[in-house]
Amino acid sequence: MLLATRFRVASQLPKAFRSFTTLESNHNIKVFPLPNKTHLLTLLPTTPPSPTLSIGTTTTLPPTPQSFTTNPNFLSILNSVLAEHAYSDPGLQSQAQAFASPAGFSFLPGSAGAKAGGAGRRTGKKGSDTGAGGASAEGGAGGAGRGGWVHLSDERTPVDFGRIAWPEDIFGSVEVDGQGKILEGTFQGSGTYRVVTNQGILGLSPFLMEKLIARLREEEAKEKQKA
Repeated sequence: MLLATRFRVASQLPKAFRSFTTLESNHNIKVFPLPNKTHLLTLLPTTPPSPTLSIGTTTTLPPTPQSFTTNPNFLSILNSVLAEHAYSDPGLQSQAQAFASPAGFSFLPGSAGAKAGGAGRRTGKKGSDTGAGGASAEGGAGGAGRGGWVHLSDERTPVDFGRIAWPEDIFGSVEVDGQGKILEGTFQGSGTYRVVTNQGILGLSPFLMEKLIARLREEEAKEKQKA
């Protein structure tokens, strides 16, 4: 509800806004200046941009958790795309295969490790943690013919093998069978993901970024038909 009340951009922007730049940390993201000293961030190059399909707005560049306001509609689209395509992502498939190996690991939703969290965190650059504890602290040893769940995480914060990303970096989880195959249709959104953190903004794999942009173009075409 908070996001829905905070995100306020006119549904139609003046046609004068025809120039944009790209975000230095993520060249997939286009930056359109707004008249009130804010910036609209979007994955589409269309001018003028569609606020309803934008990622959100920011009062500073690069965006920070304090300056950025997420577009709730974008999050809905993102989760829909992940639910449809995450199981086909090559990187996530590799994780699933590693999970099923004898040295695999798992995160079991509702486990003691999941509830406790934070145990065994490792400190990285600038004193920031690079992920939660090892597999034993996050639901026990896994894989090897048992099946379980693996996370799809934002790539802005690399996580060591066998460790779990911060909740704000986790898009969601998918179920994996004992042979390391992701079960289609099992994606569950985390509900904790944040588009912008102190580590950066929206880091999807090339495969999923392509799927997301394609969906946004489809939604854009629908908007134009209704206009």
